[in-house]
Amino acid sequence: MPTRRQFLHGASAAILSVSVVSRVQAASLPEAPSQTKPQTQPPPLPANGPSYNPVVTLNGWSLPWRMKDGVKEFHLIAEAVVRELAPGMKANLWGYNGQSPGPTIECVEGDRVRIFVTNKLPEHTTVHWHGVRLPNGMDGVGGLTQSHIKPGETFAYEFVMKQSGTFMYHPHSDEMVQMAMGMHGFLVVHPRDSKRYRVDRDFVFLINAHDIDPGSMTPKVNTMLDFNLWTFNSRVFPGIDSLVVRKGDRVRIRMGNLSMTSHPIHLHGYHFTVTGTDGGWVPPSAQWPEVTIDVPVGAMRAFEFVADEPGDWALHCHKSHHTMNAMGHQVPTMIGVEQQDIAKKISGLVPDYMVMGEKGMADMGAMEMPLPANTLPMMTGQGPFGAIEMGGMFTVVKVREGLARNDYKDPGWYKHPDGTVAYRVDDKRA
Repeated sequence: MPTRRQFLHGASAAILSVSVVSRVQAASLPEAPSQTKPQTQPPPLPANGPSYNPVVTLNGWSLPWRMKDGVKEFHLIAEAVVRELAPGMKANLWGYNGQSPGPTIECVEGDRVRIFVTNKLPEHTTVHWHGVRLPNGMDGVGGLTQSHIKPGETFAYEFVMKQSGTFMYHPHSDEMVQMAMGMHGFLVVHPRDSKRYRVDRDFVFLINAHDIDPGSMTPKVNTMLDFNLWTFNSRVFPGIDSLVVRKGDRVRIRMGNLSMTSHPIHLHGYHFTVTGTDGGWVPPSAQWPEVTIDVPVGAMRAFEFVADEPGDWALHCHKSHHTMNAMGHQVPTMIGVEQQDIAKKISGLVPDYMVMGEKGMADMGAMEMPLPANTLPMMTGQGPFGAIEMGGMFTVVKVREGLARNDYKDPGWYKHPDGTVAYRVDDKRA
């Protein structure tokens, strides 16, 4: 029986030693592009088939396809990947086509799709198309609706996209391990009528979490709730890209939650309208206004707003510990406890000892503490006015005037008009 170490790190051996697909079969498969860059990639316009406005995957990309006899063909590779969570930290994960989460699959309502899945993991897998209405035998539950995809095998899933909306894909084989290791991705089905539900900018990302000990690279797969790295699309602030928006645009943000707890996602500066759930589009008469939307486990939510207020607006989970980096769950709270006398004694025995938490945690973002290799400090984000003091599920919606239609380049920090920034009462206002 393989050890746990061999089990989690044996993907490369499986890639080299197992090959079921023949050369003739391999020649008939569509290309399986790979992407390892952690930055948000520009959305590709559809080269063929019905037109649509593509989505922008936060710190991710969309998977190209080919048309064959009227069918859109995609190719996913389930494999071991290395994902940069933020500069200074990488993780050994499992994913698809070079990344975790895998690439976003985009198609159009009414499309017949054929999705090839090649397994380069050290164990079997499947793919479940979460929320998609399809034939039972294409549902991707190993042992129930299909045989498991063994290492080296390629399976094909083929079905018609019956409805537009926001969906996900993930395994239903050894899913506790495989999803904890990062195997999931987004599936977006656009309306057949490209003018229906149209927005100017359409962002997607998955909410997920990992439990990675300081100094290590591989998540602990048996953790149920006590995670320490909370991420948007497997990225940790300040490594998460901003959502760049042109003033006046109608903006949609779609989120899927494959972590093990719910997330109240809050957008500053705007009231938005909830327009989509797992079941599809919310009819206009049933839509409701919010500033925070809770995304349950295994669910998708979409909301929309008109970007009429320029600025740098925070978008984050409102569970405070989810906007942090690796946390010490066993560290006692020392607020109000005088430690100077004992600190002097301890420093004689432990030269690197540091007094922490006596006046709160705010100073920790500025501390230069020795850390194990491949470990992110807490609260490392820096803004135009100093430390932002966030380090997990946090990013910024940057609304600017004068951007081009498809311009997603980061415009830098917002330049506030005179008299519009909070000030100390003893300062002279400009």
